Amino acid sequence: MENWHDFEVSSRREIIALLRSIGEKNQLIRMLVHGESDVCVTSILEVDADAGNVILDCSISPDQNRRILGAKRISFETTLDKIRIMFGGEHIESCTFEGSPAFKMALPASLIRLQRREFYRMATPVSNPVRVMIPQPAELGGGSKAFPLADISCGGIAILDNSLVLGDTIGKVYADCRIELPEVGPITTGLQIRNSLDLTLLNNKSNRRLGCQFVELPRSALNAVQRYITKLERERNARIAGLG
Repeated sequence: MENWHDFEVSSRREIIALLRSIGEKNQLIRMLVHGESDVCVTSILEVDADAGNVILDCSISPDQNRRILGAKRISFETTLDKIRIMFGGEHIESCTFEGSPAFKMALPASLIRLQRREFYRMATPVSNPVRVMIPQPAELGGGSKAFPLADISCGGIAILDNSLVLGDTIGKVYADCRIELPEVGPITTGLQIRNSLDLTLLNNKSNRRLGCQFVELPRSALNAVQRYITKLERERNARIAGLG
């Protein structure tokens, strides 16, 4: 997801409640040391709201524990009731909890909470691609030009621009774009470029993949996107079942 702030939780009370729930349900947490390939699986042992601390289980590897304690920043990722939770920590300290070694860090000032429907992306068909019609400026001849989709989510789409006419300016908005969703119907929305990736295909031709966020997508259009994603997922599951 490009717009993390849309899913940011900054309420101290809510952060404490979420972290306590993760601990009470014994959810495993991936702990990643920034700048390293180190990944450690940990869990929350206690959330001390009065002291403003979170107590975490430490690694069984002394070397890894030393790297964690020496890291400037640590990333954490887990799930809670099928919701993806991510947060960061700084200045991890060693401590003891109920007589065993542990880590201690300050409560995060914020965390990211992503429900499955908010970040789940579904690849669109390659053989018969879904296309988006994007209005072109007058200097490019006006009218609208069709671009195939690479994937779709409830937050946006990825476009393949093999003619490199859209540009790659992050933040640029194209208004009144039309997407014809097979067996669901058309939707009209604004699209904002959020990321760009230039690709070289096997035939040495260039292509550009643009990650775009929906802008002011009407509720009815969002419902249509959800129905189309459900349709794609059902078709994919049917293919997998057939292969089995």
